[in-house]
Amino acid sequence: MGKIAFVFPGQGSQSVGMGYDLYQNHPAAKAYFDRANEALDFSLSDLIFQGPEEELKITYHTQPALLTTSIACLEAFKAAGVTPDYVAGHSLGEYSALVAAGVLKFEDAVRTVQARGKFMEQAVPGGLGAMAAVLGAERGALAELCAAITSGGSVVELANVNCPGQIVVSGSKEGVAAVVERCKEAGAKRAIPLEVSGPFHSSLMRPASEHLAEVLASVEMSQASVPVVANVTARSVTQPGDIRGLLVEQVYSPVLWEDTVAYLIGQGVDTFIELGSGTVLAGLIKKVDRSVRIISIGSLEALDKYLQEVVHEHANG
Repeated sequence: MGKIAFVFPGQGSQSVGMGYDLYQNHPAAKAYFDRANEALDFSLSDLIFQGPEEELKITYHTQPALLTTSIACLEAFKAAGVTPDYVAGHSLGEYSALVAAGVLKFEDAVRTVQARGKFMEQAVPGGLGAMAAVLGAERGALAELCAAITSGGSVVELANVNCPGQIVVSGSKEGVAAVVERCKEAGAKRAIPLEVSGPFHSSLMRPASEHLAEVLASVEMSQASVPVVANVTARSVTQPGDIRGLLVEQVYSPVLWEDTVAYLIGQGVDTFIELGSGTVLAGLIKKVDRSVRIISIGSLEALDKYLQEVVHEHANG
């Protein structure tokens, strides 16, 4: 039997109405939306279920909204009786993974990611930072191009190494514009500017990481019940002290998602279960390795379909 990893999506996977069917039909899932409202002192669930989208897209709303939806999906998925051998999450999703592994208490995680979102928004004044997705470039060549542009005075760095042929760069508006213009030098087919409010996962986020470090210092953490694969190192971690340090670094370091998936497969994982809104991670994991099994559980329909398949497999197995 191969091993199982639970994976949790990050920013960009949100949509108005996510998790509503679980909220209506699963008392245990509903409880998490209610607990988030209480922890944040405003109705996050109303914003998630009704929008407006512009409000939901604000980083300090998006982050607690996605985390809450992921943990509600996880709670509903417990009916399947599946336990993971590893957990991991993409950027913000790492916090969902830490809740799943029992490192962070849910309320603490919701408040922490709301603060993280605010610090990320405030780190760089609006319009001065940017991000772009570069398609088809080789990692080393793109890193060299970024280094050359940065040494010319316009900061730009690798931010998300998502899968073969998809890398997101982040930095100053000028630096990112230069990569978009010159990406073919790194063998890229094209580069697409992203609609984001700041240069996430770049060194320009260091001010945010310093504020986050202060918040995390006062948050209680337990040893992980299953190994968590960290974005910064693409290696598993279980100790609170290590996790705290890596979460601070994560804000200004690249998200090594392709490496994370490769590491998990190397550890014997052949089934990835994506818990939360959308199917972004499923798409990225497929591009790393088509042979693994990937299941996305983001709705009541997806959950029911999975449970029926399991019953069917057992009946025929």
